[in-house]
Amino acid sequence: MVGSALRRGSHAYVYLVSKAGHISRGHQHQAWHSRPAAVECVAQRAPGSVVELLGKSYPQDDHSNLTQKVLARVGRNLHNQQHHPLWLIKERVKDHFYKQYVGRSGTPLFSVHDNLSPVVTTWQNFDSLLIPAEHPSRKKGDNYYLNRTHMLRAHTSAHQWDLLHAGLDAFLVVGDVYRRDQIDSQHYPVFHQLEAVRLFSKHELFAGIEDGESLQLFEQSSRSTHKQETHTMEAMKLVEFDLKQTLTRLMTHLFGDGLEIRWVDCYFPFTHPSFEMEINFRGEWLEVLGCGVMEQRLVNSAGAQDRIGWAFGLGLERLAMILYDIHDIRLFWSEDERFLKQFRVANINQKVKFQPLSKYPALINDISFWLPSETYTENDFYDLVRTIGGDLVEKVDLIDKFEHPKVS
Repeated sequence: MVGSALRRGSHAYVYLVSKAGHISRGHQHQAWHSRPAAVECVAQRAPGSVVELLGKSYPQDDHSNLTQKVLARVGRNLHNQQHHPLWLIKERVKDHFYKQYVGRSGTPLFSVHDNLSPVVTTWQNFDSLLIPAEHPSRKKGDNYYLNRTHMLRAHTSAHQWDLLHAGLDAFLVVGDVYRRDQIDSQHYPVFHQLEAVRLFSKHELFAGIEDGESLQLFEQSSRSTHKQETHTMEAMKLVEFDLKQTLTRLMTHLFGDGLEIRWVDCYFPFTHPSFEMEINFRGEWLEVLGCGVMEQRLVNSAGAQDRIGWAFGLGLERLAMILYDIHDIRLFWSEDERFLKQFRVANINQKVKFQPLSKYPALINDISFWLPSETYTENDFYDLVRTIGGDLVEKVDLIDKFEHPKVS
């Protein structure tokens, strides 16, 4: 990794590892249409220029930082391509929720939204989720901005407020999300998330509880590590129990009976209390999702003041890599028939163990360079590498850095 702490004038050596054998060259070539990568590393930002995306035009400004590589991925929607491994995971989750949670009329309780545009406003991506203006997750170095007001969503949570405001109480959102990140076998600038939200009225939450009529959802108290200031302890405990029970059932459906699960307390701006779920898979503890009781301020602002709820989000690539034994995240973008045909199964719940496509060894290249101005971030270099090297580059490691003690 190229550390952002390197100052101007320091000398960095970068260790590039590429495994050409894992990704078909035909796919890599097709994705770039033989464009001169070095020239189109970052979308041009000349005064008055615009970027065309999904049939709309967005004026560019000093915040615009989309690369051609990322733009080429928009609209691929791997989660909607039948028999793609990400589609299989989505369908398995959707099938589970459709069967396990049925409304009064016999129709599925959860609606599914898997074709929402990845272009959102910064208000949707941050402000609607109570993310503070100075929060580090807003950094230009971590996100892909079309301009100061529009961006490619960094999480599917960007649609939470809109769907709640539309009156929905239970829904799943699935889509591609975009983050500038390091280069290794576990990270890619585009990946896919599945989000779920469920709200409860007082009657729904306390139904079946002895003396439930006397219990309340809300109170005015102080915030603690266990609950929000507006929630009663009884309401919070029931929502937390329902959330954890829902997720335990889902993971058991995906991984089978006897799965060992543990919950780790964590922090998210839009839930409290918040948890990460870890599963013991083949003797190793793996974090698979984040979740929590929704911040009531968020729920209230969307017009559901009389309800309390939970939310969770998981990465489809993360689950697919575990379930199908896929060790390199770049493979999900492959159009190599040898990869895709392994997931054409008659039953979405059929077990699949991915068979590697190549046994070629890694090719290692060293690069040294003088760092540019103080505005440099490591993700700038990663985007440059991904633009020029494409999916042939598997990993980038920092192996040395040097600053002259006299002239800096």
